[in-house]
Amino acid sequence: MQIIERLVPGYERVVICRDEESGLHAVIAIHDTRRGPGVGGCRMWPFADEDAALFDALRLSRGMSQKNAVAELPLGGGKSVILGDPARDKSEALLRAFGRCVESLGGRYIVAEDVGIRVDDIETIALETEYVAGRRGGRAASGDPSPFTAQGVHVGLRTAATRHLSRADLRGLRVAVQGVGSVGMALCERLHADGARLIVSDPSDARTREATERFGAQVVAPDAILASECEVFAPCALGGILDDRGVATLRTRVVGGAANNQLALPRHGDALAARGILYVPDFVLNAGGIVNVAAELAGNYDAAAVAAQVDTIAERVDKLLHDAARTGRPTHRLALAWADRKLAEGSPVSRSARRRATG
Repeated sequence: MQIIERLVPGYERVVICRDEESGLHAVIAIHDTRRGPGVGGCRMWPFADEDAALFDALRLSRGMSQKNAVAELPLGGGKSVILGDPARDKSEALLRAFGRCVESLGGRYIVAEDVGIRVDDIETIALETEYVAGRRGGRAASGDPSPFTAQGVHVGLRTAATRHLSRADLRGLRVAVQGVGSVGMALCERLHADGARLIVSDPSDARTREATERFGAQVVAPDAILASECEVFAPCALGGILDDRGVATLRTRVVGGAANNQLALPRHGDALAARGILYVPDFVLNAGGIVNVAAELAGNYDAAAVAAQVDTIAERVDKLLHDAARTGRPTHRLALAWADRKLAEGSPVSRSARRRATG
């Protein structure tokens, strides 16, 4: 195993992990641990090269710091990516080698699942390290966090859409969902129950066919979903889609979904605001999964309590929209400042101890 340190300004630790025998080539980025250990999923994807993988890991780990801070969790931000096609390159040897790399960080990074990595894979990684979350069994295991991610996106998106569009509910609204994987499909189920009219896209014909059969969804090609005329656009695939072209293409009034890093750059949030499109920042909206993971890590897992905590995402979205209306500032700028303040405050556990000591 070869572990190479990369010095990246603004990040606490970044390592490149390579294991010739298993074929592992991975990046682990720890962004900020002032609130607690860096926690974030592992993504396996056929990146073009190491630089592309590093870029993704850096953006994702920073987003985890922001997400955990806004959700007021005692966790920092970290993320990992494995270069490779999960359908072709994944093996027990590769996952175990990755587990050894996680173990070498001594608990500063805790891994969970993400795109291309599932619960079974987490169980394999756990053969080499205790620093995992989202397990199927064992102490306080919480399993697949996807349903909770979908729940949080749903309650937050419903709050944003009804407020921005002056609606009592989502009945009859057109919602375009980009990506109907585990989170996107669960979100479609909830939106369908609300009476929304669904438009979906996904590279998998089987997934779009399921969405049509279950929810009566209209299917469009992946390269046409951004131009779909709708009231709500929900990105639930990969990030970076809201670039110059993406923002100009949109024909919607509200944007919010499960995908991480939807804005290619912060200025694209400004561009959405200039067009009168309400953007609900991803790290505010999609925190349900990490709330679930945090409960597991605390050792007192209770699914009902997690669901109740995930529902509070709606309250944070409502506050964000209220502050945006009061100040005239774009929602993404307010959310970034909110996250920065929470990160500067540090660990909520440490603050509580300081209050007791000085009380």
